Amino acid sequence: MASNEFAALRRIKIVDNCLEIGGGSVVALAERVGRTPFYVYERDEISKRVGELRHHLPAEIKLHYAIKANPMPEVVQHLATLVDGFDIASVGELRVALATATSPQHISFAGPGKTREELAAAVAADIVINVESERELDAIDQLAQEQGRVAQIAIRVNPDFELKSSGMKMSGGAKPFGIDAECVPALLAQDRWRHTQFIGLHIYCGSQNLRSTAIIEAQQKTFELASRLLEHAPQPARWLNIGGGFGIPYFAGDEPLDLAPIGANLHKMLIQYAQRLSGIEIIVELGRYIVGEAGVYICRVIDRKISRGQVFLVTDGGLHHHLAASGNFGQVLRKNYPVIVANKAASLQREIASVVGPLCTPLDVLADKMDMAAAEVGDLIAVMQSGAYGATASPINFLSHPPPREILI
Repeated sequence: MASNEFAALRRIKIVDNCLEIGGGSVVALAERVGRTPFYVYERDEISKRVGELRHHLPAEIKLHYAIKANPMPEVVQHLATLVDGFDIASVGELRVALATATSPQHISFAGPGKTREELAAAVAADIVINVESERELDAIDQLAQEQGRVAQIAIRVNPDFELKSSGMKMSGGAKPFGIDAECVPALLAQDRWRHTQFIGLHIYCGSQNLRSTAIIEAQQKTFELASRLLEHAPQPARWLNIGGGFGIPYFAGDEPLDLAPIGANLHKMLIQYAQRLSGIEIIVELGRYIVGEAGVYICRVIDRKISRGQVFLVTDGGLHHHLAASGNFGQVLRKNYPVIVANKAASLQREIASVVGPLCTPLDVLADKMDMAAAEVGDLIAVMQSGAYGATASPINFLSHPPPREILI
């Protein structure tokens, strides 16, 4: 890795020229796992990140983990001891969440296309369902009646503002997510709450943001919008999910998010809206920010080729395991993740090389013309910042290669 190219990224510990993960060398770890490629997630790094959030955010703020970022059951079980609740996006994730000690009252279900079967499972589990359309609300009410239950629902709102500079915008303008803010008052005023209990609002604006000023602005607008909408509530609300959007640095030049001003602003917001949002639990929902920097993807060089002067390191891993690192998961202009030759991490013998996978497509690139240690067949390649949207966000079955293993250490 070039000396200061990724200075802002997760601290890398190198011992005897070898990347160290979880207190041991990556070589020993690969032997322990038995084969490459694999993902490794560090329990202590996850705990430290939650600790940092607890330190900066007001104590009154409830912290929820969005399981979609990394649904590995062992990771979720560990987080169940650290966070206040979970957000899920499928019945599969619901099963993972319910397998923890987390109360169903602290599990919420978001997603614009929930099937009737998914809604029925959510109603039966007594979790909170974030309603994304009037049709969905009618379906929930009918299912609750059939089951003899009262479904817990929150209205997901599509506000008329967005989280500026976010990697993925999920609000403002026409969106498939939630109910347009201007339509919410009329919906709340309708006499349709026979088998559902309204508990609050879910307002999620975007993700992967490294600018605290943008997050602060979105949170201020979220508090104001929520306080206005809740004036039309059919009954007192008990929670408000203001989303997250906290990003992590992935690329050269990225600076880590400064939590301090975000926490300070939330302190002010809680005081400012103490009366208007009295008795309401404020939730910050995060996924990538909690687990992203705690994970590393490891693969092995199986061939070294030089084509017209360019070095290619062909590995047993690729975009089928790590779509995000290949640049095919939301990037407009491809940028390199931090990639290093893990067993030669401090080597002074360097070269410009591209790391490519075994797939029959030119898209299968993990690093494009990067400055890295000179590598040979058998060396280990580490893709850092890989704890979120890794294996489960990738086309694992593409070309029928074996899936990567995942471990939590």
